[in-house]
Amino acid sequence: MRTEALSASSELRELVVCSLEVWDDVWRRNQFFVDELLRRHPRLRVLFVEPPADPLYDAWSRRMPSLPRLRRVSYGGRLWRLRPLKLLPRRCGAFVDTLINQQVLIGSRALGFAEPILWINDVSYAPLISRTGWRSLYDVTDDWLLAPSSPHELARLRRLDRLALHDATEVVVCSPALAASRGAVRSVSLVPNGVDVAHFRSPQARPDDLPHPPVAVYVGSLHDARIDVDLVCHIADSLPDVTFVFIGPDALSRSSRERLRQRSNIRLLGPRPYARVPAYLQHCDAVVVPHRVSPFTDSLDPIKAYECLAVQTPTVATPVAGFRDLGGAVTIAPPTLFAEAVRSVLKGGRPARDGIRVPTWEERAQAFENVLRRASGRA
Repeated sequence: MRTEALSASSELRELVVCSLEVWDDVWRRNQFFVDELLRRHPRLRVLFVEPPADPLYDAWSRRMPSLPRLRRVSYGGRLWRLRPLKLLPRRCGAFVDTLINQQVLIGSRALGFAEPILWINDVSYAPLISRTGWRSLYDVTDDWLLAPSSPHELARLRRLDRLALHDATEVVVCSPALAASRGAVRSVSLVPNGVDVAHFRSPQARPDDLPHPPVAVYVGSLHDARIDVDLVCHIADSLPDVTFVFIGPDALSRSSRERLRQRSNIRLLGPRPYARVPAYLQHCDAVVVPHRVSPFTDSLDPIKAYECLAVQTPTVATPVAGFRDLGGAVTIAPPTLFAEAVRSVLKGGRPARDGIRVPTWEERAQAFENVLRRASGRA
């Protein structure tokens, strides 16, 4: 994105981002966009609201409880991150979300925000639109209405999605499937994901924790709604000489995680900093994307598809959105043929992708800012 000076009337000043993801060193769509906006708008201040701390769930999951916090991140003190506190499970009633929403208001007041733009990625914060009267943007990046969930949670998400679609000043979606579903209700803007091509093509040293060849790597969030655990177990059993490495935040169920760990040629390494992700993709022998084929995965625009195009490592993916239309740049295989496809690419050469134009985060962020300006009334 170009960084030329902006007039005072067009400059963005205050932004509250209610995100589905934390601000960490993994980096996802929200962080790329916020980073570009902060670079372009030198007086912009951002409150980045992370998923709430949930000590009860952490204790049940046998992990160290996370704590609520408000702290400065970087950019000369212009970026703050807030982790609210979730005291009780949401099944206890709507007041649980109300208390979380109230903490966002307290955080914004503590920073002296007067009239910020409200960017909602986590639909739990949809009631803030009418409560505050702030101009707003609803950013739909996953169709959680199509993911497996309890009847109570599904009803909650449907209610909040309807509320956000009705109340938000602007709506952004990241995939054609979301454009079709949400666009049937109101006008939406399609802003897909992108990639930093130079970052992924700049040579890096082989990571010390990457196993010896042959090794296949998956990079992305591990979630039962995305990862086909049955397929992963099948390909690991079918290719015992190949080590399958999974890199990314682990949100798998206990049973799924245990099934994977039972196999000696599957390694769950956890998340790695965005700065080091290219090294794993550059030095593995194949990239694998064993995603479930479902209405939920069809709603996605996976960032990993752009990252795979930016490197020269052969990729095998199930026929899911983001990959199935990439032609000969990747190998598309149904679950029944996936193991054989991996075996085949491990024997072959590297794909030629140099002539493929890959959209960058800069241009995607510019498109997103255009919608954000409309939401702010400064277009």
